[in-house]
Amino acid sequence: MAGPGGKFFIEENLHIKAKHHESFEQLWETKWKQPAEMGVYPFMFSTASDFEPVVSELVAKGFKEPYNWDEYAKVYFPQAERLADVAREAQAKGEKEKASEYFLRASAVYRISRFPAPRSEVQREAWRIGKEYALTGLGLRPHPVHEVQIPHTHRLPNEGATIPAYHLVPSTATPQSPSPLLIIFTGLDGYRTELAVWMEGWRQNGVATLILEIPGTGDCPAAPSDPKSPDRLYTSLFEWIGQQNRIDQSKVAVWAFSTGGFYAIRVAHTHADKLAGVVALGGGCHYMFTPKWLDHVNHLEYPFDLANTLAYKWGYGNDVESFKRDALSKFSLLNDGTLDTPTCARLLLVNGTEDEIFPIDDYYLALQRGPPKEARFVEGVKHMGEPMSFFVILKWLYAVFGIQADPVKQMQTLPFKPKY
Repeated sequence: MAGPGGKFFIEENLHIKAKHHESFEQLWETKWKQPAEMGVYPFMFSTASDFEPVVSELVAKGFKEPYNWDEYAKVYFPQAERLADVAREAQAKGEKEKASEYFLRASAVYRISRFPAPRSEVQREAWRIGKEYALTGLGLRPHPVHEVQIPHTHRLPNEGATIPAYHLVPSTATPQSPSPLLIIFTGLDGYRTELAVWMEGWRQNGVATLILEIPGTGDCPAAPSDPKSPDRLYTSLFEWIGQQNRIDQSKVAVWAFSTGGFYAIRVAHTHADKLAGVVALGGGCHYMFTPKWLDHVNHLEYPFDLANTLAYKWGYGNDVESFKRDALSKFSLLNDGTLDTPTCARLLLVNGTEDEIFPIDDYYLALQRGPPKEARFVEGVKHMGEPMSFFVILKWLYAVFGIQADPVKQMQTLPFKPKY
Protein backbone atom coordinates (compact mmCIF):
# COMPACT_ATOMS: atom_id res chain seq x y z
CA MET A 1 0.00 0.00 0.00
CA ALA A 2 1.13 3.57 -0.63
CA GLY A 3 0.34 5.08 2.77
CA PRO A 4 2.85 5.53 5.57
CA GLY A 5 3.90 2.27 7.18
CA GLY A 6 2.69 0.21 4.24
CA LYS A 7 -0.95 0.90 5.08
CA PHE A 8 -3.85 2.13 3.00
CA PHE A 9 -4.34 5.88 3.21
CA ILE A 10 -7.81 5.23 4.65
CA GLU A 11 -6.66 2.31 6.83
CA GLU A 12 -8.48 3.66 9.88
CA ASN A 13 -11.81 3.66 8.03
CA LEU A 14 -11.68 0.08 6.82
CA HIS A 15 -13.42 -1.31 9.89
CA ILE A 16 -16.22 1.28 10.04
CA LYS A 17 -19.52 -0.10 8.71
CA ALA A 18 -21.57 2.44 6.77
CA LYS A 19 -25.12 2.86 8.06
CA HIS A 20 -26.67 2.23 4.64
CA HIS A 21 -25.67 -1.43 4.88
CA GLU A 22 -28.14 -1.95 7.76
CA SER A 23 -31.27 -1.97 5.60
CA PHE A 24 -32.81 -0.59 2.43
CA GLU A 25 -34.53 2.03 4.56
CA GLN A 26 -31.16 3.29 5.77
CA LEU A 27 -29.77 3.11 2.24
CA TRP A 28 -32.55 5.37 1.02
CA GLU A 29 -32.48 7.80 3.92
CA THR A 30 -28.72 8.18 4.33
CA LYS A 31 -27.40 7.73 0.79
CA TRP A 32 -29.99 7.70 -1.99
CA LYS A 33 -32.78 10.12 -1.10
CA GLN A 34 -30.81 13.29 -1.74
CA PRO A 35 -29.41 12.31 -5.16
CA ALA A 36 -32.89 11.09 -6.14
CA GLU A 37 -34.30 14.50 -5.26
CA MET A 38 -31.53 16.14 -7.30
CA GLY A 39 -31.90 13.81 -10.30
CA VAL A 40 -28.22 12.85 -10.30
CA TYR A 41 -26.31 9.54 -10.17
CA PRO A 42 -27.61 6.91 -9.90
CA PHE A 43 -30.99 8.57 -10.48
CA MET A 44 -30.29 10.15 -13.87
CA PHE A 45 -33.43 10.93 -15.87
CA SER A 46 -35.67 10.45 -12.82
CA THR A 47 -37.23 12.18 -9.86
CA ALA A 48 -37.62 11.08 -6.23
CA SER A 49 -41.41 10.98 -6.54
CA ASP A 50 -41.08 8.19 -9.11
CA PHE A 51 -39.59 5.99 -6.40
CA GLU A 52 -41.93 6.79 -3.51
CA PRO A 53 -44.23 3.76 -3.92
CA VAL A 54 -41.23 1.47 -4.46
CA VAL A 55 -39.40 2.74 -1.39
CA SER A 56 -42.53 2.44 0.74
CA GLU A 57 -42.98 -1.21 -0.21
CA LEU A 58 -39.30 -2.13 0.19
CA VAL A 59 -39.23 -0.50 3.63
CA ALA A 60 -42.54 -2.10 4.69
CA LYS A 61 -41.23 -5.53 3.69
CA GLY A 62 -37.98 -4.97 5.56
CA PHE A 63 -35.56 -5.52 2.68
CA LYS A 64 -31.93 -5.65 3.78
CA GLU A 65 -28.65 -7.38 3.00
CA PRO A 66 -28.22 -10.04 1.77
CA TYR A 67 -30.84 -9.18 -0.86
CA ASN A 68 -32.91 -11.68 -2.77
CA TRP A 69 -32.30 -9.93 -6.08
CA ASP A 70 -35.34 -11.35 -7.88
CA GLU A 71 -37.72 -10.35 -5.09
CA TYR A 72 -36.04 -6.97 -4.74
CA ALA A 73 -36.25 -6.19 -8.46
CA LYS A 74 -39.90 -7.24 -8.78
CA VAL A 75 -41.00 -4.43 -6.48
CA TYR A 76 -39.92 -1.84 -9.05
CA PHE A 77 -41.71 -3.26 -12.10
CA PRO A 78 -45.29 -1.98 -11.50
CA GLN A 79 -44.12 1.61 -11.00
CA ALA A 80 -41.83 1.46 -14.03
CA GLU A 81 -44.72 0.27 -16.19
CA ARG A 82 -47.04 2.99 -14.87
CA LEU A 83 -44.52 5.55 -16.11
CA ALA A 84 -44.13 3.69 -19.41
CA ASP A 85 -47.91 3.73 -19.90
CA VAL A 86 -47.87 7.52 -19.66
CA ALA A 87 -45.02 7.58 -22.17
CA ARG A 88 -46.85 5.36 -24.65
CA GLU A 89 -50.02 7.43 -24.36
CA ALA A 90 -48.08 10.64 -24.97
CA GLN A 91 -46.29 9.08 -27.92
CA ALA A 92 -49.60 8.02 -29.45
CA LYS A 93 -50.80 11.62 -29.20
CA GLY A 94 -47.65 12.93 -30.87
CA GLU A 95 -46.40 14.54 -27.63
CA LYS A 96 -42.74 13.70 -28.23
CA GLU A 97 -41.23 15.72 -25.40
CA LYS A 98 -43.54 14.22 -22.79
CA ALA A 99 -43.09 10.73 -24.19
CA SER A 100 -39.32 11.10 -24.12
CA GLU A 101 -39.35 12.23 -20.50
CA TYR A 102 -41.57 9.39 -19.32
CA PHE A 103 -39.73 6.69 -21.22
CA LEU A 104 -36.52 7.88 -19.59
CA ARG A 105 -38.17 8.00 -16.17
CA ALA A 106 -39.43 4.44 -16.65
CA SER A 107 -35.96 3.32 -17.69
CA ALA A 108 -34.53 4.89 -14.54
CA VAL A 109 -36.83 2.86 -12.30
CA TYR A 110 -35.82 -0.30 -14.12
CA ARG A 111 -32.18 0.77 -13.72
CA ILE A 112 -32.36 0.90 -9.95
CA SER A 113 -34.16 -2.45 -9.89
CA ARG A 114 -31.21 -4.13 -11.67
CA PHE A 115 -28.62 -2.09 -9.73
CA PRO A 116 -25.75 -2.70 -9.15
CA ALA A 117 -25.63 -5.49 -11.77
CA PRO A 118 -28.22 -7.76 -13.41
CA ARG A 119 -27.28 -10.90 -11.48
CA SER A 120 -30.72 -12.57 -11.38
CA GLU A 121 -33.37 -13.44 -13.96
CA VAL A 122 -35.68 -10.60 -12.95
CA GLN A 123 -32.81 -8.11 -12.90
CA ARG A 124 -31.78 -9.22 -16.37
CA GLU A 125 -35.34 -8.63 -17.55
CA ALA A 126 -35.20 -5.15 -15.99
CA TRP A 127 -31.99 -4.46 -17.92
CA ARG A 128 -33.61 -5.60 -21.18
CA ILE A 129 -36.75 -3.47 -20.78
CA GLY A 130 -34.86 -0.52 -19.32
CA LYS A 131 -32.58 -0.45 -22.38
CA GLU A 132 -35.58 -0.38 -24.69
CA TYR A 133 -37.19 2.52 -22.86
CA ALA A 134 -33.94 4.47 -22.51
CA LEU A 135 -33.15 4.33 -26.21
CA THR A 136 -36.73 5.21 -27.13
CA GLY A 137 -36.65 8.20 -24.81
CA LEU A 138 -33.26 9.38 -26.03
CA GLY A 139 -34.37 8.87 -29.63
CA LEU A 140 -37.35 11.19 -29.20
CA ARG A 141 -35.17 14.15 -28.22
CA PRO A 142 -34.55 17.09 -30.60
CA HIS A 143 -31.01 15.75 -31.05
CA PRO A 144 -31.59 11.99 -30.86
CA VAL A 145 -29.04 9.55 -29.55
CA HIS A 146 -28.48 6.54 -31.80
CA GLU A 147 -27.24 3.07 -30.97
CA VAL A 148 -24.46 1.72 -33.14
CA GLN A 149 -23.29 -1.88 -33.36
CA ILE A 150 -19.53 -1.69 -33.82
CA PRO A 151 -18.02 -4.82 -35.40
CA HIS A 152 -15.79 -6.61 -32.90
CA THR A 153 -13.40 -7.65 -35.63
CA HIS A 154 -10.61 -8.72 -33.28
CA ARG A 155 -12.75 -10.93 -31.05
CA LEU A 156 -12.09 -14.50 -30.09
CA PRO A 157 -14.72 -17.14 -30.95
CA ASN A 158 -16.16 -17.00 -27.42
CA GLU A 159 -16.75 -13.23 -27.58
CA GLY A 160 -19.66 -11.24 -28.98
CA ALA A 161 -19.64 -10.11 -32.60
CA THR A 162 -20.55 -6.47 -31.98
CA ILE A 163 -19.91 -3.70 -29.48
CA PRO A 164 -23.20 -1.88 -28.67
CA ALA A 165 -22.62 1.82 -28.06
CA TYR A 166 -24.60 5.05 -27.89
CA HIS A 167 -23.44 7.67 -30.37
CA LEU A 168 -24.23 11.34 -30.88
CA VAL A 169 -22.46 13.55 -33.42
CA PRO A 170 -23.12 17.31 -33.60
CA SER A 171 -25.01 18.31 -36.74
CA THR A 172 -22.21 20.79 -37.48
CA ALA A 173 -19.70 17.96 -37.98
CA THR A 174 -18.79 17.23 -41.61
CA PRO A 175 -15.93 15.44 -43.37
CA GLN A 176 -14.48 18.88 -44.08
CA SER A 177 -14.98 20.04 -40.48
CA PRO A 178 -14.97 16.96 -38.24
CA SER A 179 -15.68 17.12 -34.52
CA PRO A 180 -13.63 15.88 -31.59
CA LEU A 181 -14.80 12.60 -30.08
CA LEU A 182 -15.15 11.76 -26.40
CA ILE A 183 -15.38 8.04 -25.70
CA ILE A 184 -17.01 7.34 -22.35
CA PHE A 185 -16.18 4.07 -20.61
CA THR A 186 -18.94 3.21 -18.15
CA GLY A 187 -18.47 1.78 -14.66
CA LEU A 188 -19.48 -1.19 -12.55
CA ASP A 189 -23.14 -0.22 -12.30
CA GLY A 190 -23.68 2.85 -14.51
CA TYR A 191 -24.14 1.76 -18.13
CA ARG A 192 -24.68 3.55 -21.45
CA THR A 193 -28.38 3.97 -20.67
CA GLU A 194 -27.62 6.43 -17.87
CA LEU A 195 -24.21 7.88 -18.71
CA ALA A 196 -25.98 9.17 -21.81
CA VAL A 197 -26.81 12.05 -19.48
CA TRP A 198 -23.47 13.59 -20.56
CA MET A 199 -24.12 13.48 -24.29
CA GLU A 200 -26.25 16.58 -24.79
CA GLY A 201 -23.83 18.86 -22.95
CA TRP A 202 -20.94 17.69 -25.10
CA ARG A 203 -23.05 18.07 -28.25
CA GLN A 204 -23.72 21.69 -27.34
CA ASN A 205 -19.95 22.18 -27.18
CA GLY A 206 -19.40 20.64 -30.60
CA VAL A 207 -18.02 17.33 -29.34
CA ALA A 208 -19.26 13.92 -30.47
CA THR A 209 -19.74 11.20 -27.88
CA LEU A 210 -19.58 7.41 -27.91
CA ILE A 211 -20.56 5.44 -24.79
CA LEU A 212 -19.84 1.77 -24.22
CA GLU A 213 -19.71 -0.64 -21.32
CA ILE A 214 -16.59 -2.22 -19.88
CA PRO A 215 -16.00 -6.00 -19.91
CA GLY A 216 -18.33 -7.93 -17.62
CA THR A 217 -21.00 -5.22 -17.55
CA GLY A 218 -24.01 -4.27 -19.64
CA ASP A 219 -23.74 -5.65 -23.16
CA CYS A 220 -19.96 -5.60 -23.53
CA PRO A 221 -18.91 -8.54 -25.75
CA ALA A 222 -15.41 -8.92 -24.27
CA ALA A 223 -14.67 -11.99 -22.16
CA PRO A 224 -14.74 -10.64 -18.58
CA SER A 225 -12.24 -13.08 -17.09
CA ASP A 226 -9.64 -12.73 -19.87
CA PRO A 227 -7.08 -10.03 -18.93
CA LYS A 228 -6.31 -9.47 -22.63
CA SER A 229 -9.91 -9.08 -23.83
CA PRO A 230 -9.93 -5.29 -23.32
CA ASP A 231 -7.03 -4.95 -25.76
CA ARG A 232 -8.95 -6.78 -28.49
CA LEU A 233 -12.09 -4.79 -27.68
CA TYR A 234 -10.40 -1.43 -28.04
CA THR A 235 -8.49 -2.44 -31.17
CA SER A 236 -11.87 -3.16 -32.78
CA LEU A 237 -13.25 0.10 -31.40
CA PHE A 238 -10.46 2.29 -32.80
CA GLU A 239 -10.59 0.49 -36.11
CA TRP A 240 -14.25 1.55 -36.44
CA ILE A 241 -13.59 5.09 -35.23
CA GLY A 242 -10.88 5.44 -37.86
CA GLN A 243 -13.52 4.88 -40.54
CA GLN A 244 -15.77 7.74 -39.33
CA ASN A 245 -15.09 10.77 -41.53
CA ARG A 246 -17.02 13.20 -39.31
CA ILE A 247 -14.63 12.53 -36.42
CA ASP A 248 -11.36 14.43 -36.01
CA GLN A 249 -8.93 11.54 -35.61
CA SER A 250 -6.39 13.79 -33.92
CA LYS A 251 -8.86 14.73 -31.17
CA VAL A 252 -10.11 11.44 -29.75
CA ALA A 253 -10.16 11.13 -25.96
CA VAL A 254 -11.45 8.71 -23.32
CA TRP A 255 -13.21 9.60 -20.09
CA ALA A 256 -13.77 6.58 -17.86
CA PHE A 257 -15.87 6.48 -14.72
CA SER A 258 -15.07 4.47 -11.58
CA THR A 259 -14.30 0.82 -12.49
CA GLY A 260 -13.94 2.07 -16.06
CA GLY A 261 -10.88 3.93 -14.82
CA PHE A 262 -9.02 0.62 -14.67
CA TYR A 263 -9.63 0.21 -18.40
CA ALA A 264 -8.72 3.83 -19.07
CA ILE A 265 -5.30 3.34 -17.54
CA ARG A 266 -4.86 0.18 -19.58
CA VAL A 267 -5.97 1.69 -22.90
CA ALA A 268 -3.74 4.74 -22.36
CA HIS A 269 -0.81 2.34 -22.47
CA THR A 270 -1.99 -0.21 -25.06
CA HIS A 271 -3.44 2.26 -27.59
CA ALA A 272 -1.49 5.43 -26.87
CA ASP A 273 -1.16 6.39 -30.53
CA LYS A 274 -4.96 6.56 -30.95
CA LEU A 275 -5.63 8.98 -28.12
CA ALA A 276 -5.13 12.69 -27.54
CA GLY A 277 -5.98 12.27 -23.87
CA VAL A 278 -7.37 9.86 -21.30
CA VAL A 279 -9.13 10.58 -18.00
CA ALA A 280 -9.38 7.87 -15.35
CA LEU A 281 -11.88 9.10 -12.75
CA GLY A 282 -12.10 7.06 -9.57
CA GLY A 283 -10.42 3.98 -10.95
CA GLY A 284 -7.74 1.59 -9.78
CA CYS A 285 -4.93 -0.55 -11.10
CA HIS A 286 -3.43 -2.82 -8.42
CA TYR A 287 -4.31 -2.43 -4.75
CA MET A 288 -8.02 -2.59 -5.63
CA PHE A 289 -7.47 -6.34 -6.14
CA THR A 290 -5.71 -7.10 -2.85
CA PRO A 291 -7.52 -9.51 -0.52
CA LYS A 292 -7.18 -7.03 2.34
CA TRP A 293 -9.10 -4.38 0.39
CA LEU A 294 -11.71 -6.78 -0.96
CA ASP A 295 -12.31 -8.22 2.51
CA HIS A 296 -13.56 -4.83 3.73
CA VAL A 297 -15.37 -3.12 0.85
CA ASN A 298 -18.74 -4.82 1.33
CA HIS A 299 -19.44 -2.64 4.38
CA LEU A 300 -17.94 0.65 3.19
CA GLU A 301 -19.03 3.40 0.77
CA TYR A 302 -20.60 1.30 -1.98
CA PRO A 303 -24.39 0.90 -1.61
CA PHE A 304 -24.39 -2.89 -1.95
CA ASP A 305 -21.97 -5.85 -1.90
CA LEU A 306 -19.02 -4.42 -3.82
CA ALA A 307 -16.69 -7.43 -3.62
CA ASN A 308 -19.47 -9.72 -4.85
CA THR A 309 -20.38 -7.36 -7.67
CA LEU A 310 -16.74 -7.09 -8.75
CA ALA A 311 -16.42 -10.88 -8.71
CA TYR A 312 -19.50 -11.14 -10.92
CA LYS A 313 -18.18 -8.44 -13.26
CA TRP A 314 -14.80 -10.15 -13.67
CA GLY A 315 -16.42 -13.44 -14.63
CA TYR A 316 -16.37 -15.28 -11.29
CA GLY A 317 -20.12 -15.39 -10.78
CA ASN A 318 -20.91 -15.96 -7.11
CA ASP A 319 -17.45 -17.36 -6.30
CA VAL A 320 -16.20 -14.33 -4.39
CA GLU A 321 -13.47 -16.18 -2.53
CA SER A 322 -11.85 -17.40 -5.76
CA PHE A 323 -11.94 -13.85 -7.11
CA LYS A 324 -10.24 -12.56 -3.98
CA ARG A 325 -7.60 -15.26 -4.32
CA ASP A 326 -6.91 -14.76 -8.04
CA ALA A 327 -7.60 -11.11 -8.82
CA LEU A 328 -4.28 -9.51 -7.89
CA SER A 329 -2.14 -11.92 -9.89
CA LYS A 330 -4.56 -12.03 -12.81
CA PHE A 331 -5.69 -8.44 -13.35
CA SER A 332 -3.16 -6.08 -11.68
CA LEU A 333 -1.74 -3.57 -14.15
CA LEU A 334 1.46 -3.57 -12.12
CA ASN A 335 1.94 -7.31 -12.15
CA ASP A 336 1.25 -7.65 -15.89
CA GLY A 337 3.71 -4.88 -16.76
CA THR A 338 1.19 -2.37 -18.11
CA LEU A 339 2.26 0.43 -15.76
CA ASP A 340 5.87 0.06 -16.88
CA THR A 341 5.09 0.22 -20.60
CA PRO A 342 7.40 2.89 -22.11
CA THR A 343 4.61 4.66 -24.01
CA CYS A 344 1.46 6.13 -22.56
CA ALA A 345 -1.09 8.61 -23.87
CA ARG A 346 -1.57 11.84 -21.97
CA LEU A 347 -3.29 10.50 -18.85
CA LEU A 348 -5.12 12.39 -16.09
CA LEU A 349 -5.82 10.56 -12.82
CA VAL A 350 -8.61 12.06 -10.68
CA ASN A 351 -10.18 10.80 -7.46
CA GLY A 352 -11.19 11.73 -3.94
CA THR A 353 -8.55 11.00 -1.31
CA GLU A 354 -11.09 9.25 0.94
CA ASP A 355 -12.35 6.83 -1.71
CA GLU A 356 -13.68 3.64 -0.09
CA ILE A 357 -14.49 1.90 -3.37
CA PHE A 358 -11.05 1.94 -4.99
CA PRO A 359 -8.05 3.07 -2.91
CA ILE A 360 -6.31 6.32 -3.75
CA ASP A 361 -3.14 4.26 -3.22
CA ASP A 362 -3.56 2.95 -6.77
CA TYR A 363 -3.10 6.40 -8.27
CA TYR A 364 0.02 7.04 -6.19
CA LEU A 365 1.36 3.78 -7.58
CA ALA A 366 0.49 4.72 -11.18
CA LEU A 367 2.28 8.05 -10.78
CA GLN A 368 5.43 6.24 -9.67
CA ARG A 369 5.64 3.94 -12.70
CA GLY A 370 6.23 4.37 -16.41
CA PRO A 371 5.91 7.68 -18.29
CA PRO A 372 4.88 10.83 -16.34
CA LYS A 373 1.16 11.35 -15.80
CA GLU A 374 -1.08 14.15 -14.59
CA ALA A 375 -3.19 13.99 -11.44
CA ARG A 376 -5.64 15.87 -9.27
CA PHE A 377 -6.79 14.45 -5.95
CA VAL A 378 -9.78 16.04 -4.23
CA GLU A 379 -8.92 16.15 -0.55
CA GLY A 380 -11.38 14.88 2.03
CA VAL A 381 -13.91 13.57 -0.52
CA LYS A 382 -14.89 9.98 -1.24
CA HIS A 383 -15.28 8.08 -4.50
CA MET A 384 -14.58 10.12 -7.66
CA GLY A 385 -14.24 13.40 -5.77
CA GLU A 386 -17.54 14.80 -7.02
CA PRO A 387 -18.51 17.48 -7.87
CA MET A 388 -15.15 19.33 -7.96
CA SER A 389 -13.58 16.54 -10.01
CA PHE A 390 -16.02 17.14 -12.86
CA PHE A 391 -14.92 20.76 -13.24
CA VAL A 392 -11.25 19.74 -13.22
CA ILE A 393 -11.89 17.13 -15.91
CA LEU A 394 -14.09 19.29 -18.13
CA LYS A 395 -11.49 22.07 -18.25
CA TRP A 396 -8.76 19.53 -19.01
CA LEU A 397 -10.76 17.96 -21.84
CA TYR A 398 -11.63 21.37 -23.29
CA ALA A 399 -7.90 22.02 -23.58
CA VAL A 400 -7.29 18.60 -25.16
CA PHE A 401 -10.00 19.27 -27.75
CA GLY A 402 -8.94 22.87 -28.29
CA ILE A 403 -12.40 24.29 -27.57
CA GLN A 404 -13.72 27.18 -25.51
CA ALA A 405 -16.58 26.16 -23.24
CA ASP A 406 -18.12 26.88 -19.84
CA PRO A 407 -17.97 23.94 -17.41
CA VAL A 408 -20.68 25.46 -15.23
CA LYS A 409 -23.07 25.64 -18.16
CA GLN A 410 -22.26 22.07 -19.15
CA MET A 411 -22.77 20.80 -15.61
CA GLN A 412 -26.20 22.42 -15.58
CA THR A 413 -27.29 19.99 -18.31
CA LEU A 414 -26.89 17.01 -15.94
CA PRO A 415 -29.51 17.21 -13.15
CA PHE A 416 -32.91 15.95 -14.25
CA LYS A 417 -35.77 18.40 -13.84
CA PRO A 418 -39.15 16.86 -14.76
CA LYS A 419 -41.35 19.04 -16.90
CA TYR A 420 -44.45 16.85 -16.73
